[in-house]
Amino acid sequence: MILDWNSGKFRSNAANDSDVPVEDRYQLLIDAVQDYAIFMLDATGHVASWNSGAHKIKGYTPEQIIGRHFSIFYTPEDVAAGKPGRELALAMAEGRAEDQGWRVRRDGSRFWADVTITAVYDLSGALLGFAKITRDMSERMRLAELEHADELSTQMQAAREEEQRRIARELHDDLGQQLSALKMGVAALEQQIVPGGDPAMPGARNALQRQIDSMLTSLRRIAANLRPPMLDDLGLGAALEWLTDDFTQRFHVNVILHIDTDDMELTPFASAALYRIVQEALTNVARHAQASEVTIDMSNDVNACRLCVEDNGCGAAVQDASGRGSFGLLGMRERVRQLRGTLTIDSAPGMGFRIAACIPLGAIRLGTAPPA
Repeated sequence: MILDWNSGKFRSNAANDSDVPVEDRYQLLIDAVQDYAIFMLDATGHVASWNSGAHKIKGYTPEQIIGRHFSIFYTPEDVAAGKPGRELALAMAEGRAEDQGWRVRRDGSRFWADVTITAVYDLSGALLGFAKITRDMSERMRLAELEHADELSTQMQAAREEEQRRIARELHDDLGQQLSALKMGVAALEQQIVPGGDPAMPGARNALQRQIDSMLTSLRRIAANLRPPMLDDLGLGAALEWLTDDFTQRFHVNVILHIDTDDMELTPFASAALYRIVQEALTNVARHAQASEVTIDMSNDVNACRLCVEDNGCGAAVQDASGRGSFGLLGMRERVRQLRGTLTIDSAPGMGFRIAACIPLGAIRLGTAPPA
């Protein structure tokens, strides 16, 4: 056999396939495997053979690695802890040793490896060496980490909504009731004022009541922004109507809300996510758009729910918009991703701003969506 360095594979120099010895056929087979490093160690742990998959994964050519001790593939911490020797001893005692852990390439970079070491004996039972198979599992581990991060993000989002619901309820039921009681106490105190008393007292009382009324209004708005009670009691449509009415009153921006969703029932997680998307979009309008009108459309067909928020403001280049409102847009993207949907942003200077989400019904409809 001849090693062809252009392809990185062995090729036979036999006249035809029938002339290729069986052992050469095995070598060709092993060398054709690109996703696994397959090589032999001698009885002392030194590299005795090397396939093209090992070259691809670990970065060494045969000339650079054959004859060197296999501990070179381990991290300095594992070498100091004697891990290479323990794995060979385990393979000798039990026939094979399996391990997953960090390994080191020729350039010093690390990768997560799945490793099997098998002891090889001759017919007399003497140890010939070890067969070692290594697979690079870095990509699979990254995917697993991303899946775990996605699950954790969804759980954190659900926990955050629950905590906001609790805080809003306490603000409304506890502090709100105390302020209402204070207002009634002031009114009762007025009835006890002796006629002919301080003429400034009624004015002071009126000013105090106005201040309490203002505090109550602010408290109710803060509680509703944390978690509007109608989202749980009356559903997403009612919550969006309250949100848009409040936005118009506070920022004097006309909001046109159009909902055509066939009365579909959404999961609590989906309702909260869609509400927050609209809320964050309106917050961006208030901060950046300089708009006089915002249109919100939500509809569905048999496959997907579509939500679009569009304003007639100053607009921006999409790249600039992503930078200036990064937290708001990142939050919207994350919520849409958690619902397995897609989010598109369309804007240009002087052309307004448009955010459109398309979400599969299977991810949000009550009874079909997986639990958050």
